[in-house]
Amino acid sequence: MTPSNLEEGARRMELRQLRYFVTLAEELHFGRAAAREHIVQSALSQQLQRLERELGVLLIERTTHHVRLSPAGSAFLIEARKILAHVDRAAVVAQRAAYATPTLRVGIVDASYDSMPQILRGIRERYPDLEIHEVEAGVPEQFRLLVDGRLDVGLGRASLAPPEVASELFRLDPLGVLVPGNHRLAASSTVPVATLAEEPLLLSEEQRAPEFNQFVIELCRSVGFLPTLYRGTVESVRAAIDLVAQAQCLLCVPASCVAALPGIVWRPLSEPTSRYPWSVLWRADDHSEHVRALVSQARTLSRELGWLEVSNQAAG
Repeated sequence: MTPSNLEEGARRMELRQLRYFVTLAEELHFGRAAAREHIVQSALSQQLQRLERELGVLLIERTTHHVRLSPAGSAFLIEARKILAHVDRAAVVAQRAAYATPTLRVGIVDASYDSMPQILRGIRERYPDLEIHEVEAGVPEQFRLLVDGRLDVGLGRASLAPPEVASELFRLDPLGVLVPGNHRLAASSTVPVATLAEEPLLLSEEQRAPEFNQFVIELCRSVGFLPTLYRGTVESVRAAIDLVAQAQCLLCVPASCVAALPGIVWRPLSEPTSRYPWSVLWRADDHSEHVRALVSQARTLSRELGWLEVSNQAAG
């Protein structure tokens, strides 16, 4: 038989023929093998003969009193067991997936921001059985996790998003500054951006939030100065606010930051006013139900709360 005929025969094999062959190889007795498979002996013999014809090789050597595998049959047995094991594993994986709790992995920049909690509230009401895992990560890391398939949805400024990541702007968040309650700027209803030139500003760690740092620096440049930077970094907004409370620096944050401590006040920036753009992020090729639902919820919430209205100065 030619190689092409062998390949054609292999494609015509049935899983039940493989199972019958493995059972016979283990029993080396047609009667016992047929009993294990709950079929009559003649049907077992016919299926195995058909398998041999399709492969074009002798797998089983039969005599009046003995049954044994041929050299080809011994080699075939090893591969047949592997195939059946793979099929069994595939069935288990499919069954587990069918009954597994649906999950959604959501990226958040920092637990101190309120946009994602508000969005997720609606998602949990709509999908009470959905298991949601919140992953705190900077926007560059969220991009990597989205592309790698380890995150389903992210949140952040989309200006540096790779082409594999889709985005939709849903909130223009008024930018302000956190100052101690006894600071000279605390008495003002708004803080002109130019006054920040006289204060040390704490920026985020560059690898964690380069897009936010860039936004703040560009805002300062727009009124003619580069900010004096606090020499140090922290990994969370809460830790940054501790430094503000100690009068070590000031911190620019959007209005959606809700982690202010007692004795700390937030004042919106003015001259010019500025709004930080929040976008929901997801893999461009991901059209799954829960991802689409979250994007839709962000859009709905944005419309209901006026998050994209330029006149909206509230925290949302």
